Amino acid sequence: MGDDGFAAFVAAESARLGRVALLLTGDPVAAEDIVQTSLVRVLERWPRVSRMDNPGGYATRIVVNEARGQHRRARRDLSAAGRVEAFGDPADAWSQRADLSVAVLSLPPRQRAVIVLRFYLDLSEREVAATLGCRPGTVKSQTSKALAKLRALLPAHEEAR
Repeated sequence: MGDDGFAAFVAAESARLGRVALLLTGDPVAAEDIVQTSLVRVLERWPRVSRMDNPGGYATRIVVNEARGQHRRARRDLSAAGRVEAFGDPADAWSQRADLSVAVLSLPPRQRAVIVLRFYLDLSEREVAATLGCRPGTVKSQTSKALAKLRALLPAHEEAR
């Protein structure tokens, strides 16, 4: 299988994909695995992907789907008590940023993906919808639900604002 620009694509996109995967998982090792798996999938389809208008968006969608799949698998393996303990005690948080990271990681996978894509990658609602394969209205509702949950999880920060 020839390169035909795939190496340049990886050089240009892998750091961004890694940051997205890390934000979605909170685990650097899992994020690296997700990016590698995603890049293999992109390579398998590279002749078609390289002709797309936005191959980076396609790769981002694969990363999001891989992270969601990993979350589903991990959730099956953890008990309800284990899931709660995995996020630690908010009183031990190092900073508002750490609190926010923990809160974002506690969101359901689809809401977490919407928050990361909308506010970290600064994508429009239409771009997020295209990346996730849903309608803009779904992005709006998931964003609203996610922000409401974050506000509930971070009441002290909301009062300070």
